[in-house]
Amino acid sequence: MAKGYVIARIDVDDPEAYALYTARTPEAIAAFGGRFLVRGGAQRAAEGAARGRQVVIEFPDYAAACAFYDSDAYRAILPFAWAASTRDLVLVEGFDG
Repeated sequence: MAKGYVIARIDVDDPEAYALYTARTPEAIAAFGGRFLVRGGAQRAAEGAARGRQVVIEFPDYAAACAFYDSDAYRAILPFAWAASTRDLVLVEGFDG
């Protein structure tokens, strides 16, 4: 079964306010079997434009990634992220070939 992923590209506009979001995301992610593969760190924009922060979260499958994003726990903290950052976020089914 293919894994599921949340891929986010983020520019944090207000680090202090954004911390209210990042402090609560690990618990919400873990509840759906997810784990961070990338959470910030060094980066190089080899092609195109990059945002300041990249995040990749792996879930057991695509349904779990969607369930995480749609969960009440995650929806409760999303307003903190929206208010403190500009972001692109996609949910993707992995390749199981």
